[in-house]
Amino acid sequence: MRLKLLGAAGMALFLAACSDHTNKAVNTGAATQQQTGPVPGSEADLVANAGDRVFFELNQNSLSADAKATLDRQAAWLAKYPQVNIQIAGNCDDRGTEEYNLALGQRRANAAHDYLVAKGVAASRITTISYGKDRPTAPGDDEASWSQNRNAISAVQ
Repeated sequence: MRLKLLGAAGMALFLAACSDHTNKAVNTGAATQQQTGPVPGSEADLVANAGDRVFFELNQNSLSADAKATLDRQAAWLAKYPQVNIQIAGNCDDRGTEEYNLALGQRRANAAHDYLVAKGVAASRITTISYGKDRPTAPGDDEASWSQNRNAISAVQ
């Protein structure tokens, strides 16, 4: 009798181990929504949906119409994500002295900062820094490269 009981228990365990307990999705006709693209409120989202940089003319820190349009998109993006803080880094091309470029980079970062604040972004959410000519984004020693390096770049903090 014990042998039959042990055999039955062993068979039950064997069958339980072999059974398929995976959960299979039932097609109910409802599509599963998968997120594609950057995570909302992330650095990649800022770049993709608002743009992260504005450009300046040689020796200038005034905002062009294109720069204002980018900053308008940034202000709207920041309004959508009130928990996000940014840092604006002012940059220059590699011409001029270190001191001049650091000061110009700071004026560029401040110009972007002031514009965003005027558009309703809390000043406490924005920090600024100048890298002068120390962090070029485009290598080269020609006008095409220099024009890319005269910028203010916003980054999520």
